[in-house]
Amino acid sequence: MGTTPATFNPTSTYGPDLQQVITQAVTVASIPLNQLNTNVTTLQGQSTELGNVQNGFNLIQTAIQSLTSASTGGSLSASVGDNTIATANLNSSAAATPGTYTLNVISAGSPTTSVSNASLPAVSDPTASSISTSGTYTLTVNGSSYTITPTTNSLNALAQAINSSGAGVSATVLNLGSPSAPDYHLSLQSTALGDVPIQLNDGSQDLLTTLSTGTPAQYQVNGQPSTPISSDSSTVTLAPGLTVNLLGIGQTTVTVANDPTSAETAISSFVTAYNETADELATNRGSAGGALTGESIVFSLQQALQNMANYSGGTGSVTSIADLGLTFDGTGHLDFNQSQFASVAASDPSDLAAFLGTGTGSGFLASAANTLSGLNDPTDGLFESQQGTISNRIAADNQEISDTQARITTMQNQLTAQMSAADALLSTLQSQDTFMTQLFQAQNAIAQNGG
Repeated sequence: MGTTPATFNPTSTYGPDLQQVITQAVTVASIPLNQLNTNVTTLQGQSTELGNVQNGFNLIQTAIQSLTSASTGGSLSASVGDNTIATANLNSSAAATPGTYTLNVISAGSPTTSVSNASLPAVSDPTASSISTSGTYTLTVNGSSYTITPTTNSLNALAQAINSSGAGVSATVLNLGSPSAPDYHLSLQSTALGDVPIQLNDGSQDLLTTLSTGTPAQYQVNGQPSTPISSDSSTVTLAPGLTVNLLGIGQTTVTVANDPTSAETAISSFVTAYNETADELATNRGSAGGALTGESIVFSLQQALQNMANYSGGTGSVTSIADLGLTFDGTGHLDFNQSQFASVAASDPSDLAAFLGTGTGSGFLASAANTLSGLNDPTDGLFESQQGTISNRIAADNQEISDTQARITTMQNQLTAQMSAADALLSTLQSQDTFMTQLFQAQNAIAQNGG
């Protein structure tokens, strides 16, 4: 802010000159005040730009934290070498851990299947008739009995009632005749694998014949146990949180590993944040640079970016971020080859894990986290320290502005009072001079006229 020179209402002809004295004095005294105002504007611009740059580093830190979570088991996936033998699933309610298992499926197993006897009444329309006129049936599955009561006397209603009973079987209606002469039968299949006796009785006779006796699934994990494990379900648990569906006979591998998809997303976010931050820093260099041009913090922040990009460590096939598919283009921007990263994650997961680390101790993630913590720490980070310095300088300059303004106000008030007094005195003298001049003129006129 500036100071507007005070004015007074002069009564003498010297008033404008006296006013000029006040104006000149205030103008000279305001020179340091104007410089202080310019300093505050400059500092406020630095604070704003520093906040813009810090936002970029905050995004980099968020991406590194996401990559840490992804690389330390925050997101896992299960895969099978041969999907014709088995498929794998992770149960999110249990704690699965990365690992590789050798699965040997000796038998995928089969359910028991029964069909209604050929001697029963023929059914040409399953919506209108059934294999028996009984209104109530007894279904026996593996020694357990269930009462079945169809809603109508039709084969479709009987199948629906069986499926609703929870008896551990699945009922279907099959046409074993020709299209022109349909012959519908009731077929029941056990939901469990193995030899599961199934029978349906209408109160006077058994209605089913076993078509095929099921067999249990049999498998081994990592060659154990010597006597294969038997299961009445095709879905078996290999490890905590890991289940597989047995589909066919043979040996394959089941792998639980960190999901590269989440890691790829985190790295993509890192690349985007890195490039945007580098661009923002670049606006503060050169003769036409921004608010932070010439400030040492620009060099420090640029060095922090380079330290992350130039990190080297680990062993084997991954020793730099270039091995992850991260390379610089001709403009100094990072590019991310996702195919290269996916290939490394699949072929050399241990080398990838060794390079990244866990976010603490050693590894790229720990190094990046330490660098970013030194910048973004809300208590003693570089950004917090620099913003504190700027705030203190703004406060000091504002105080100096206030003090200078007060001194100028006091000076101009004093000058105004002095110039007002001088003007009043000059005005009095001018009045006296005018009176005396007029008096002498009057006397001269009288003398000239012979008075």
